[in-house]
Amino acid sequence: MNTSTPNKKTPIYVVSGGKGLAGHTMVNSLLIQYPQNKLPIIVMANVQNQEKIEEVVLKAKYNNGLVTHTMVNTNLRNALIETCRRHGVREIDFMGSLAHFLENELGLKSINVPGLYRRINAQYFDRIEAIEYTMNHDDGLNPEKLLNSEIILTGVSRSGKTPLSVYMSMFGWKVANIPLIKGIMPPKELFEVDPLRVFGLGINLNQLISQRQKRLVQMKNTDNKTYVDPIEVRDEIRFANLIFDKGGFTRINVTNKPIETTANEIIGHISDRFGHQDRKLKTPDNP
Repeated sequence: MNTSTPNKKTPIYVVSGGKGLAGHTMVNSLLIQYPQNKLPIIVMANVQNQEKIEEVVLKAKYNNGLVTHTMVNTNLRNALIETCRRHGVREIDFMGSLAHFLENELGLKSINVPGLYRRINAQYFDRIEAIEYTMNHDDGLNPEKLLNSEIILTGVSRSGKTPLSVYMSMFGWKVANIPLIKGIMPPKELFEVDPLRVFGLGINLNQLISQRQKRLVQMKNTDNKTYVDPIEVRDEIRFANLIFDKGGFTRINVTNKPIETTANEIIGHISDRFGHQDRKLKTPDNP
């Protein structure tokens, strides 16, 4: 039995000719069985020539790391294995044994195209990526990354920002939303992004109060009178309108509109402004 103390900071390099998603998933699927592990996982994507292979292997050698790889290109896979052996770097080949069986036992011929699985299933992966992005940028989270958003929603509490954001993300759009609170300026990044990507959600006073009343009942917090006070709510709407004007944002009236209608309207604007005519089909009416 090995009684030595493991190096908890030994990095695992996931080397791929594509994005490295398969290898990253495989490594994480195993490491989750070892909850006390402290091993950093470093994805080295788009490794497609000998120069890049040398760079990755030398980096792993310097950091006493382990190289795992999912190289589907036979020549690149063999080159990586040989380079690891030459530099004394430990490596684990996730694809070689299966590829060898398919080619030598079954007589199949590989087309050796890295990232082909992701390319064929691009729409699915784009959708998952968009949903993850949207959830990580809900309710003002991570404003420093707002520039990466395709669509930004802003408005007062209960104007429907979150459900609308999540809905559009399910069609592959990276959406962030920023709440507006009376008297508090929103993050500076909101005014640094392209205003043509920012949409201010406007809503009728009575409907907004109704939505807030329902929310208070759900939260069992009906004592919060300020949240539904017409004068206070009207002031909040006025403040939001000032922000919309300041930023030059496009106003979208969501009063009595289903999410599908509002999403179509916003995506229509984005598609027309930025030339995403192909993505215009990825709307609720044209899934």
